[in-house]
Amino acid sequence: MNLTEAKNLAKQNVNVRPDTKGRLGGKIAVVTGGAQGFGLGIAEELYREGASVVLADINEELAKASASSLGERAVGIKVDVSSASSVEELVIRTVEELGGIDIFVANAGVVKAGSLDELTPEQFDFVTKVNYTGYYYCVKYASEIMKAQHEANPDAWYDIIQINSKSGLVGSKNNFAYAGGKFGGIGLTQSFALELVEYQIKINSICPGNFYDGPLWSDPEKGLFVQYLKAGKVPGAKTVEDVKNSYLSKSPIHRGCTPKDVAKAVFYCVEQTYETGQAIPVTGGQVMMN
Repeated sequence: MNLTEAKNLAKQNVNVRPDTKGRLGGKIAVVTGGAQGFGLGIAEELYREGASVVLADINEELAKASASSLGERAVGIKVDVSSASSVEELVIRTVEELGGIDIFVANAGVVKAGSLDELTPEQFDFVTKVNYTGYYYCVKYASEIMKAQHEANPDAWYDIIQINSKSGLVGSKNNFAYAGGKFGGIGLTQSFALELVEYQIKINSICPGNFYDGPLWSDPEKGLFVQYLKAGKVPGAKTVEDVKNSYLSKSPIHRGCTPKDVAKAVFYCVEQTYETGQAIPVTGGQVMMN
């Protein structure tokens, strides 16, 4: 099946949705980076509220295993969000498997921390390709399906939600590749929102605080606690625990963000019909907007 055929099939299926209950009953959702960590946690909450979910991840084996653990309404599909053709194939496969796309959560992301002296151009390009360009690919191809569905059902609303970061709201010392891509992602969100609203496609970013329990932060070899210790991001820190305690102290609520916290913002994005182009903070007060 090619993209044109997928669009036609999505149009035919626009009023054919799973008979499920919950806040997202009958919805079809895609979560990139959905095999583990934040993405899997978000997918679990969407599934629990009635959505049929594609766990899209570069780790196909883990994506399929995680989907199997969720239940019969979940599917694991391989995707490399830094590849346009791979993202196009993801949306085609999603329509083949589930019939359409109502919610697309662009969650996949990578981090390479380091100073200007340390971070190589190749590392910068890698982070930017996944976090910034990859988001563009996701919107480009997911919106093609949603536009087709809008043509068949002009009353329906659809959602593309980028999982951004608090680092998209404030700069991040020795983490400029990540922060720069996330700042740029909010610019994309605002611009896409203006372009796609005529098709009743809402585009919003959610900016979580730090998910300390996930592999992004806690992996003992590649996690951010280790990276930040090596990069000297926390002055005086001698251990990973020192870095963690420093970050916990930044939020007045004194804990990290969880997938459930972010899922509540996802539900808000989907359920409301009077907001688009926004960057919604979920930071525990670590970042307070003017």
